[in-house]
Amino acid sequence: MSQVVLGILGGGQLGSMMAVAAKKLNIKTIIYCDDSDAPSKNFCEEFIFAKYNDKNKINEFAQKVNFITFEFENIPYETLNELSKIKTVLPKPSINRLIQHRLAEKDFVNKLNLRTTRYVHIENEKELEPLEDFLPGILKTTTMGYDGKGQYPINNLEQISKLKIDFSKTYILEKLVKLKKEISVIITRFGNNKYEIYEPIENIHEDQILKYSKIPADINDKLFYQSKEWAIQIAEELKFIGTLCVEFFIDRNNNLYVNEIAPRVHNSGHLTINAYNISQFENHVRAVCGLKQIPLKKISNAEMENLIGNQIIPYRQNLQLNNNQFFFDYLKKEVKEKRKMGHLTTLK
Repeated sequence: MSQVVLGILGGGQLGSMMAVAAKKLNIKTIIYCDDSDAPSKNFCEEFIFAKYNDKNKINEFAQKVNFITFEFENIPYETLNELSKIKTVLPKPSINRLIQHRLAEKDFVNKLNLRTTRYVHIENEKELEPLEDFLPGILKTTTMGYDGKGQYPINNLEQISKLKIDFSKTYILEKLVKLKKEISVIITRFGNNKYEIYEPIENIHEDQILKYSKIPADINDKLFYQSKEWAIQIAEELKFIGTLCVEFFIDRNNNLYVNEIAPRVHNSGHLTINAYNISQFENHVRAVCGLKQIPLKKISNAEMENLIGNQIIPYRQNLQLNNNQFFFDYLKKEVKEKRKMGHLTTLK
């Protein structure tokens, strides 16, 4: 039997870790990316550098692989849809199109009767004026944007003119909750009511970028089970295949809110590589390639720290690690401020 080949769209660190997990399963990876310096080229068997709208290159890529997936959700829908006519693309392109649009995503979650923050669609600056009861809030572009990009915290109406917001784009205004903490739940769905789900992960952000993730999350039993149930409900409703993450807010009254859905492997799940028998990356590869589902077992409590900007430097200079520590270098050439360069997981 010839070797299975998995095509991955996108060349960031999530693609790198997916490629490492695939290699463990004797699956070859071909990564397609529009960045010639994409770090994942260091981890895959073949790398194709081309624009996402290059039909010839996209077709060439499709002919070389058995299955196709993606490592970040902002791959153009048109590209995914074209590829799905040639090969199996998982998760389905229609799911990506839904989640690429923040308003559509929020509406979808609310139709499931799951709580989100209050929100309203904004198409021009004048629409903000009567919305003082939504403040303090956060104005987000309806498409694109991650790690705080395309997001504007607004405390009062006077702030808006100072922020120089580009109203050629459309936005969603979300009322801020009185935040106690943030958690995420990662689930890999293999088929109808067939899934593996990881325990809730507690997350701490700095400058709107994830800095620390840990298990167990410091939450009560009700929130532990409720967050998992909501993640299952979302994955089932989407008929999702692969690994998905649901990000949640918890307010000071211990109410749970769905913040965002990531239709892919997730930064907070890096600790699953060392803390579980099967990582989120391996489970994703197993699901999209139709491999056997293996029951999940937790090995250890853990904490993951994102190494941002020049925090990577001492680790690259052979900093001594303890036996319970695991360092992953994303092999990005240029060290930039606010750029995720690697991570450190410590088993507890």
